Parts: sequence; C-alpha cells; structure tokens
Amino acid sequence: MNAAQQFKGLNTPIQARPRLRARVAGLAFALAAVGSVHAAGSPPLPAFGADLQRTSVSGLSSGAFMAAQFDVAYSTQLIGAGIVAGGAFHCAGESEFVTPAVAAVTLCMQPLGDAPAAAGAWRDARRYAQAGLIDSTTGLRDQRIYLFSGAKDTIVSTRVVDQAEQFYELAQVPRANIEYQRNADAGHALITNRPEDSACGANKSPFINNCGLEQSHEIVRWIYAKPATPLNPPATQASGKLLAFDQRPFDPTGRALLADTGYVYVPAECEHEACAVHVVFHGCAQNVDAIGERFVRGAGYNEIADTNRLIVIYPQVGNKSAVNPLGCWDFWGYTSADPEHPDFYTREAPQMAAVMKMIQRLGEARP
Repeated sequence: MNAAQQFKGLNTPIQARPRLRARVAGLAFALAAVGSVHAAGSPPLPAFGADLQRTSVSGLSSGAFMAAQFDVAYSTQLIGAGIVAGGAFHCAGESEFVTPAVAAVTLCMQPLGDAPAAAGAWRDARRYAQAGLIDSTTGLRDQRIYLFSGAKDTIVSTRVVDQAEQFYELAQVPRANIEYQRNADAGHALITNRPEDSACGANKSPFINNCGLEQSHEIVRWIYAKPATPLNPPATQASGKLLAFDQRPFDPTGRALLADTGYVYVPAECEHEACAVHVVFHGCAQNVDAIGERFVRGAGYNEIADTNRLIVIYPQVGNKSAVNPLGCWDFWGYTSADPEHPDFYTREAPQMAAVMKMIQRLGEARP
C-alpha cells in the first residue's frame, strides 16, 4: 500500500474541528505496528557528567522531522544533525492555506507538486529566532549536517528532503559541511548492513533495511570526525549498557505524550569519562512498544558509540493516545495546548523541552 492509498481519507476540509484534524494527523506515516513490549517501573535517568558541548541529533521519518526542528530550535547547543527521510524545519507549518495537521501527511510526505519551500522555512526560522522562540539561526553555521533519501521511498519524497538541504544552505552552513546521500535502491528506512534486516527497497515495519552500509556509523562519523582525528572503528558487538529509564519526570504534565520508558546506551568508558551525547529519534511505529528493542539495539549506533566515547539516548513517544496512535514525533502540533496556534517547533514545545531536559540530565555531575 502506498502513501496515497494509506491517506485517501485526507480530503477532510482544513476547517475541520481541531480534535478531528489532530486525529487525522495522528495517522501520519500509517505504518503497521507489530508486537508490544513495555518496560514498567524503570529507574531514573542517571547523570554521567556528559560533555554537552558535543551534542547532536538524528532520526528517521517523523524522527527526522523532529531532528530537524530540534536542531534549529536549539542550534546554539548542538553541533550537527542526521536527517533520514525528513524535511526542513517547520515543514508542516509553512503553508498559509493548509493546516499543519493536514500538511504533515500531504505536503511533507508525498506532495503532488513542490514540497514546502526552504525559503519559507528559513523565513520562519529567522522570525521565530527574533521572537525568542528558538535559538539564533547563527548557531547553524558551524554545524555538520547529514541528509538521506531513498528513491524507492513511498512515504517521504526526495523532493521533501531536497528542501532540507536547501534550508541548511540558506542558513549558511558551508557546502563542505553538508552530506546528502541519495540511494537509488533504498525504501523508507534507516539503512544497515545486516542480513537479518528487511530488503533495501522495503517500505514496511520495522523500517530498518539492509542496503549494504551502516548508516548510523556514517551519521556519527560525519558529525564527529575531523580530517586530522578520524573516529575509531566501531565495535564488532556492543558491550556497553543499554539502560531503560523513566521518562515521566521530564514531562510531569503529560502533555508530551511520551512513553513511560526511554532508553540510553552507555559505553563502559562513559561511566567515568565525559562523553558526547547523540539523540536518536525513532520513526512512526518504530518505538519499543511497536517493535520491541529492535531499533535501540539493532540500528548500529551502539557499536560506533562504544569505541568513540558517545552516549546515545533513544527517547520514546507513546502510542496509546487517540491523537497519535502510531507513536510519531510531533512535527505538526498534536501536543500543542492551542491546536489553532501550534507551538511544536519552539524550544518550549512539550516534546522538545522534555528531550532537552533528558540531555541536560546526562550532563549533570555524577553522584
């Protein structure tokens, strides 16, 4: 089933009631969820004295849109982003004629014409920065940006990802700091080199496809490696600790609609050394409730983190809400208190603020 078939009911008038619009948006990237795993009673997220001057983000699909907006909103606090099958900052909020809830599953996925233009996203970013809603856009200029689109992706068009590239160029990120990979064989997925994963061109759960390369390693290398100081080769097998932690303290009001439990991978060296932090945002129907620990253990991040002093945090969206049954990250406003004026792209948006609190917790001094 392609994206058009999945969303054939999206001819809902844009003036539809906020609750109905939110429910339609909650079907974004309608992907089949499988299984159900939940870690109850998880302990608090530990403090590791992490080096927050070297924090970065990446994500797939709704996680890629989240990575893009998080990167822009906190631009002065991050050093780079990896965007796999996602678009530019504020993609869903750019149109004057289509509500964010509808734009998220149309214009920002498989637009019939042009995708929301990078020029509009750049205009909005500067305006929001001037209003103090996000960090100064000058914080983007020194970042390292990785982008990826598969030609066989039936969920998010390459035209949408192209606008993310143009956005960062408008933000004066040097061309040498932008890596954009287009893969003729890849579907909608994070890419691996693991035979147990789906075929390269697949567009189905768990959205982890074997295309003969470890994309997570490429993302981490692009953001953190320097010509004079390349990264160490990844471990053959991850030997650090994958810890479940309680996410509820980071969202005490419950507005972010996070799962109760998140995950963090801590290499042995990071238990006593100051390590960098990389945040990975899963895609829709890719959280632990949907596919178990397949993503947090099998996406490849942990192996390269093991040998390069990198803590990897995997925050989790819940999928028990009627407005977001597939556990997508909010890039259109389903967590906003006022659906008519969504704030999903700001630093104070519920999910954005909660994840930043997690990062800050990792940076606190060890007890």
